[in-house]
Amino acid sequence: MTRRFICLWLCSFAITAATHADWLGFRGPAATGISAETNLPVSWSEDKNVAWKIDLPGRGLSSPIIVGDSVIVTCCSGPDQDSLHVLCLDADGGKTLWQRRIWSTGRTMCHPKTNMAAPTPVSDGKYIYALFATCDLIGLDLDGNVRWMRSLSLDYPGIGNNVGLAASPAVAAKTLVALIDNDGTSFAIGIDTATGTTRWQVPRERTVNWTSPVIWSDNQGQNPVVLLQGSTGLIAHDLATGAQRWSLAEKCETIPSVTTSGGTMVVPADGLIALRPDPQTDSPNILWRSKQLRPATASPLVLDDRVYTVNSAGVVSCANMSDGERVWQLRLKGPFSASPVAAGGRLYYVNEAGVCQVVEPGEAGKLVGTNAFGEMILASPAVAGGALYFRSDAHLWKISQDG
Repeated sequence: MTRRFICLWLCSFAITAATHADWLGFRGPAATGISAETNLPVSWSEDKNVAWKIDLPGRGLSSPIIVGDSVIVTCCSGPDQDSLHVLCLDADGGKTLWQRRIWSTGRTMCHPKTNMAAPTPVSDGKYIYALFATCDLIGLDLDGNVRWMRSLSLDYPGIGNNVGLAASPAVAAKTLVALIDNDGTSFAIGIDTATGTTRWQVPRERTVNWTSPVIWSDNQGQNPVVLLQGSTGLIAHDLATGAQRWSLAEKCETIPSVTTSGGTMVVPADGLIALRPDPQTDSPNILWRSKQLRPATASPLVLDDRVYTVNSAGVVSCANMSDGERVWQLRLKGPFSASPVAAGGRLYYVNEAGVCQVVEPGEAGKLVGTNAFGEMILASPAVAGGALYFRSDAHLWKISQDG
């Protein structure tokens, strides 16, 4: 399997070990939701542009990830959701290449809308790391061989999980970061990807939080930090040591996650805040804030110097990244749990009813495609290899031109 490794994503100041076509974690390269893929379909149906559709062995809110020619997705099954699956498929035909199944060591209690396969797995291009809402964590190679396993609920018995954990892990520089914010023992942990042992751990506020960590570095690819968002603010920790570098003390959202664009961070906080860290003082400078751009569940997305959010009424707002001024609004059919993705100059929004609405942004947003899967979809889509991937509790679809 051939992979071309790059150091920076479009010189966007973010660390990644992705190949051009890979989608290695939640929201893809640098957790932005942006793909360089083109020639993706606007419309599809059962007999048009569907490359394949496969049955899944259980429920899941996790997004699929794509590593080379493999699609990896996690699921949970059983009456108590205590059977945890990591499934690897051939991207070309959807054939199952391997499946690993482990039993939960943690609690499986959660809100009915979520489940134990809520966190999206992540890869560094060589290995796969899957975290489940049970706090079971497994490291595998690309052939499905288990390298190590951790039960964070056994390591930290004070973890509470009454509504369900959902933060997806992030990985860079041989460090895997997991955010375990809950109503019990809360912490962020940096784990050695080779051994599964703890490199660092920092305490966190005891509160439920579903945002995911984002790894970011400066324009030289140096000084990597992991951005941890919570109800009381955004904190940047040194990726290697866990030491705090800077913080933003603002009331932040606990579902939509921070996103980055070059040296700017867009934070869901009392609406939306754009900030840029000062390299001299290592503190954040707020560029603008807007209450008009408040996201609901879906994370914001930045494309071509514009920022996009979708609110609880299903209204997409487009604003200038330079000043936060709103340019246009477009009402879609919501509600949305999945975060949007952008590819080929278009935005793809899939709502909870399983309807993907395709938007051409431009100077006035235009709905150009509406595609119904016929099943509830809460997971964010993935984009790689000239295709879109969508998953429900029951199925995984590959959508591609002339599929």
